[in-house]
Amino acid sequence: MLEQIDLTRKMDKEEYRRKMDEMTPHLARLQRECKELGIPVMIVFEGFGAAGKGVQIGKLISALDPRGFHVHAINGESPEEQMRPFLWRFWIKTPAKGRIAIFDRSWYRRVLVDRFDGLTSDQELSYAYEEINSFERQLTDDGYVIIKLFLCIDKKEQKKRFHKLMESKSSAWRVSEGDLKRNKEYNRYKEMNEEMLQKTDSDYAPWTIVEATQREFATVKIYSAVIRCLEAKIQQVRNRKEDTGRPGAGTESQWTDESTLKTSSLNSVDLTLSYTKEEYKEKLDRLQNRIQELHGELYRRRIPVILGFEGWDAGGKGGAIKRLTAKMDPRGYQVNPTASPNDLERAHHYLWRFWNNVPKKGHIAIFDRTWYGRVMVERIEGFCTTEEWQRAYREMNDMEANWVHSGAIVRKFWLQIDKDEQERRFRERMENPDKQWKITDEDWRNREKWDQYEQAVDEMLVRTSTTYAPWIIVEGNSKYYARIKVLQSVVDAIEERLKEDKSKD
Repeated sequence: MLEQIDLTRKMDKEEYRRKMDEMTPHLARLQRECKELGIPVMIVFEGFGAAGKGVQIGKLISALDPRGFHVHAINGESPEEQMRPFLWRFWIKTPAKGRIAIFDRSWYRRVLVDRFDGLTSDQELSYAYEEINSFERQLTDDGYVIIKLFLCIDKKEQKKRFHKLMESKSSAWRVSEGDLKRNKEYNRYKEMNEEMLQKTDSDYAPWTIVEATQREFATVKIYSAVIRCLEAKIQQVRNRKEDTGRPGAGTESQWTDESTLKTSSLNSVDLTLSYTKEEYKEKLDRLQNRIQELHGELYRRRIPVILGFEGWDAGGKGGAIKRLTAKMDPRGYQVNPTASPNDLERAHHYLWRFWNNVPKKGHIAIFDRTWYGRVMVERIEGFCTTEEWQRAYREMNDMEANWVHSGAIVRKFWLQIDKDEQERRFRERMENPDKQWKITDEDWRNREKWDQYEQAVDEMLVRTSTTYAPWIIVEGNSKYYARIKVLQSVVDAIEERLKEDKSKD
């Protein structure tokens, strides 16, 4: 790809001024239209050192309203970033609807600079490409525009620019030893960039290669690429609003694979399983003490744990979480209750708020309701489109795979009770002044859609229970039994992981 680029291309100053006089106000108008339509935009600047990324970012933002964009300079990972999954620091920087995020280098650092420096292994490299493509696809599927610009100069031009920068004390700091080494081994680094371009050039997030030897030519090409992409997205959004409106969600006839639902995972659950009070107390004390020990071992070995809890209303999630955390060090875990998204959360990708709560290495994150709301309540209640919830299975599997690949233990619990038991618990709550806050009119309304929710849950379990992040169905009619099963499952998962790690030592 890069071999075919003519790096001698230039533009005379008169033509440059004429084009910029036309494009500058036009880009400003497009920014306002994106804000009006709620289109989030991400602009990525990558390329060879000294190719002019900083200069070109400055030229680009000169046309924009500074209240509507943020520039992120991406360097090596900070200690805080090293404690979390690779993509965490980019997920939390994704812009809200109508805003623009500009990246001076980006998530591609892992497959370029880090790879060149030997920080990315061959195995990690392959997986990094998968994560990057998945990340970009998830965002663009959700309406984001990702504009990727690769600024290219040759070895001779790069070396000349480095020397010019080093001649002045005020700019010499901008040239690192790594820059000089990559110039010395330009061809090897160029091959890495070539591979990156080929493996991540997609129809949803294509690369624009910018011949950056002459600044004026590069500026005009960057403006043209950004304008073209924004115009296309704005037109697409306007057409969709005019032609289709918002399609309905939760259309059961559009399920993509009804055959997977013929056998219900939930119908096979034995809800008669139970423990006596004495059995429960003995097992609870033993398992809580063991979790206390394992929590310290997780911190020592820097292993993060992510636990998700879903289930029927009144299924016992809160009680299970309370017993699980009873003897944990409160400094090492966080319980994240998931309610309806607020205005800030709605302005981002639906997974953004969960990425924001990914735990550091050695810590535990517990989610009381999870990202699976997209394929249950949002699907059934029409809060998302059919297309959105159908693709969510892949998106959530990919997200959990990212977490596991970064070293996390991921387990998901579905607390199952039958309809009669739920009604009994609802009435018990209504009669108890201390528990009335737990029951709402919405809980009763949801019971009317029990069959719809049951079908949605079955499909969710089939499509998202993976070897790396399995679902554990918890028989919940007996609270004693449910709590013990949750604790035992967590202990088993941690012990299994510790055993695997020790075998590698």
